[in-house]
Amino acid sequence: MPARTPVSVPLLPPELADGQPRPRRGDPLPRRAGRALRRVFASSPAAESAALTRAASAIQQPVSSGRQIAVSSIRGGAGKSTVAALLALTFAHYRPDPVLAVEADPALGTLPHRLGAREVRWSGSDLAQILDPSMLITDLTGYLLPFAGGGWLLPGSQGAIGTRLDIDAYRVLMTSLRRHFAATVVDCETLPAEVARTALVTTQARVLVTPATPEGVAATRSVLDWIGGLHPGLLPTAVVVLTHSSPDSGVDVRKAAAHLGAGGAAVLPLPYDRHLAAGGAIRTELLGARTREAAARIAAEVMHRAVSRDPSRRQQQQQQHQQPQQHRPAPPQPPTQGTAPYAAPTPAPQGYPQPQQPPVSPHPQMPPHPQAPPRPTDPRTPYGGGTPH
Repeated sequence: MPARTPVSVPLLPPELADGQPRPRRGDPLPRRAGRALRRVFASSPAAESAALTRAASAIQQPVSSGRQIAVSSIRGGAGKSTVAALLALTFAHYRPDPVLAVEADPALGTLPHRLGAREVRWSGSDLAQILDPSMLITDLTGYLLPFAGGGWLLPGSQGAIGTRLDIDAYRVLMTSLRRHFAATVVDCETLPAEVARTALVTTQARVLVTPATPEGVAATRSVLDWIGGLHPGLLPTAVVVLTHSSPDSGVDVRKAAAHLGAGGAAVLPLPYDRHLAAGGAIRTELLGARTREAAARIAAEVMHRAVSRDPSRRQQQQQQHQQPQQHRPAPPQPPTQGTAPYAAPTPAPQGYPQPQQPPVSPHPQMPPHPQAPPRPTDPRTPYGGGTPH
């Protein structure tokens, strides 16, 4: 047990919490009006719906074990915690199984603020001292904070200056929590901190957030070269997010994508959004339309690359590739006893790989992984505009 039971601490002093400005919409009024007119007279709702359906199918891919995703950057202020929060909110909206956001940047991270937490109590270091293999997810959620969409948050600290997450505590947390959560988003420290370096090479996918500036792109290219030197299979599971801090970008996005994509990393932009730029809790219904679409694309790409490292998925793909086309067996039928660790959605449409069913557990006597009840998802509304689950 920890030396003392922590008490709840507000994230902001009362005078600051009560004086926060009214949240702004991501798109200004003229842009919203123009978009509405284009949807009526010029745009193709079917094409927009198809694109969001493809993204939703990729995000909902079944996994045979928890997928952990590290989010880091080369310097503070790049939008690392914002991207981590957007990923967590998107996964929580689309996936019917448990989603966790972990703050591994206790000194400077803003993940609890971005996910709407008002106070924190238990931190990652506190939870690492009391974790027990016999704990169920119902035991763990008593130490976590819920956020919109049905996800869970584990803060890094109570806001104390100089707080650090010990590398041993981080390993205990990630090893113990993986079996309970289908997707875990880790908001890491900025590089080259030890926890960030460890997370980048031990998770199933990694996201590098960089400002859309020439110096940001150059520094991130150096990090990608370092990652590729550790193991050639790491770069194909990396996603670079170019964040824009102003409406006018200071770099050519296409040239930046070509420069950073060498080696197999995906490069996706996150456009400027007034709601995100204002700070504070992210309210997805206030995000700009382009921001919601970009967040869905980023989450789909990250999950697709995280699932590609699933050993059972690779083994199935290799077996199918080695068999002659005319002798390939029919697709596996879904399990009837609920032995798959996480629920599988409907097959993905053309444009994303068809999800495979995870293998049946060889130990049926073990308790099944906890699942949240499935909820319908309208692909035309990526993850905003509804009440929290």
